[in-house]
Amino acid sequence: MKVTLLVDINSQVTITTKTFLRYFELNTMIYSIRQYYKTMKIIIADDSFNPIKVNGSDIEQYFMPPAQGWFAGRTLAVSQVTTKYLLWVDDDFYFTEYTKIEKLVEVMESMPELDMVSSMVGRSGFSYRMTYEEGEEDEGGCLMRFRGPHEETVPGFPQCYLSNVVINFFLARTDSLRKVLFDPRLKRAAHSQFFVDAFGKLLIAHCNHVVVDHQTKRPGNDKYLSFRKKNENDENRRLYFFKNHFSCINLRAD
Repeated sequence: MKVTLLVDINSQVTITTKTFLRYFELNTMIYSIRQYYKTMKIIIADDSFNPIKVNGSDIEQYFMPPAQGWFAGRTLAVSQVTTKYLLWVDDDFYFTEYTKIEKLVEVMESMPELDMVSSMVGRSGFSYRMTYEEGEEDEGGCLMRFRGPHEETVPGFPQCYLSNVVINFFLARTDSLRKVLFDPRLKRAAHSQFFVDAFGKLLIAHCNHVVVDHQTKRPGNDKYLSFRKKNENDENRRLYFFKNHFSCINLRAD
């Protein structure tokens, strides 16, 4: 059943983001948000070297020690949210007339057991499903990830499919998101790891009737790229296998 929203969207949703050395992209994103949501609160976790104050109304910017990482920043931002929902946005996204937060709230309100819903990013419908096979007690199980969402849709919303892994543009129930911890040991490449931890704990959907754009990548931010490309594969592998008691894992299955 579809629900008509009578409550002011600004009292329901807080926008949250984490930034590091990308103030041009961050300010571009904020500018795009304000074209459509002029008073919605924006919370920024910032672990940049030589941080710069972001100006504007209804903006809360929290400075962290440098290079603490994505999950530490997300934990900080989420901890400051007081609304029912939060919208997580990467700092290089761009809102358009098709970025309708109200439509995502409508989906969530229609299905109380749903914890998170994502959108399209440009023409990309980043969505994966996962399966877990129990193994021997002393060996652990096997996690597999497959491209595309599940076949099951959200009742009343045929454009929304249940999923296990979605893009970093999602609306979540604040209380639900706080039940899944963000491991601060994962500083950069940590997208899939969060959804592994959320597997079986959060009910997630992906919708294709809401779209956010991705900013064109700019050349020249070498310092940011040097941190972005640092290899954490060994650490990630240890965390995957030992923390989750896996005997095997395949996040690239088709």
